[in-house]
Amino acid sequence: MTNICNNLFFDAEAPILYEVDAHIVGSSPATRRMKQMLTAVSPSDAPVMLSGDTGSGKERAATAIHHASGRKGQLVAVNCAAIPGELLESELFGYEKGAFTGADERRVGLIEMADGGTLFLDEIGDMPLALQSKLLRVLESREIQRVGGREHIAVDFRLVTATHRRLTEAVADGKFRADLFYRINVLPVPVPPLADRLDEIPELIDRMLRDHSEQNPHANLPHFAMDAIERLQAHSWPGNIRELRNVVDRAIVMFPGRMLHAAEVDNFLLLSETDGAPNGKAPGAGIAVGDQDAVLKLLQEKGAIDIRMILRDMEIGMIDGALQVCEGNVTGAAQALGLQRTTLIEKIKKYGIKKP
Repeated sequence: MTNICNNLFFDAEAPILYEVDAHIVGSSPATRRMKQMLTAVSPSDAPVMLSGDTGSGKERAATAIHHASGRKGQLVAVNCAAIPGELLESELFGYEKGAFTGADERRVGLIEMADGGTLFLDEIGDMPLALQSKLLRVLESREIQRVGGREHIAVDFRLVTATHRRLTEAVADGKFRADLFYRINVLPVPVPPLADRLDEIPELIDRMLRDHSEQNPHANLPHFAMDAIERLQAHSWPGNIRELRNVVDRAIVMFPGRMLHAAEVDNFLLLSETDGAPNGKAPGAGIAVGDQDAVLKLLQEKGAIDIRMILRDMEIGMIDGALQVCEGNVTGAAQALGLQRTTLIEKIKKYGIKKP
């Protein structure tokens, strides 16, 4: 069915809706094909299933569908893999006061919040089987019941789902309901990986830098020279656009206002796929605190090291690690690092570190 859709919608001259073009960057054949498919499916109320590798931009495609659909309600996005199975039902359907321990007041669920708009269920393949049957009933009846409630509440939403899994295999293995699969896979749209869009890397970087500048008007942004772009285009991009965004964020923090070349890309920006270490050995990379022998050896080999850059990288790594361990709790991370909370907040802002 996907191949049929590809052939049906791909026409080099076919128009693309402005709302789709505004949210999806790029003009390669693979991206243009996706834009044309999004343009074709957006006006319908039928369910759309976005398929593609992790980090390829499925949520941005869902956003484009919502804005091009003309629906007046909001886009409500839910990552089914990020919410524990036992909590996902109450998040989706909401609950009444007293429905369970800790339910001190009524809470409207995410499906109800999407009334009049679009419900985006990311990683639908990770939804528990028991909840799949309840979702199927909602799609058929267009009504929900809050957990612990008896009232039937009418809902009108457009369903968009996304997955990086092969759901046909999950159906065959009994891990995904066949009836739900056929109910949500009405309009399949594949989202291409970044490896199929390498020519668009300059456009993608430009959009990411502009987005950062809009949020931080006084930011001193880096610049990517042609040899840096060529090095990025030679990368395999296992993490897709999400990995590219990490590279750009890293460049903003580490090289504000600098012109970046292939050396900076290799030594500082691209991380290895195995252990998160820089691809090439950057001057000072991997030096342990107090390791004088390593410092002397590096000075003999390189002639000089940038101690400010090394110390900044170490500080960023320590702060990021503490935030990860403390699950984003700034107070806990500050205590773990022996810093005042206000000092840590200032450093997080200074380095542009994103809390998990």
